[in-house]
Amino acid sequence: MPSMKTNRSVAKRFKVSGTGKLMRFKANKRHILTKKSTKRKRNLRKPIVTDSTCVKNIRKTLPYA
Repeated sequence: MPSMKTNRSVAKRFKVSGTGKLMRFKANKRHILTKKSTKRKRNLRKPIVTDSTCVKNIRKTLPYA
């Protein structure tokens, strides 16, 4: 049986944590940063756990994660 291919675009966006949860980075940190507060920008840096409604589909595209 041929090996399953990993979706590379998903692999770049999501990482698996030590406990097996899918982590992602937040949006809105690329441009138009002057009007955003320092606190808001600082909170956008942190990775967060992916919403449980999306996890099933993401796991299909990351067969070896």
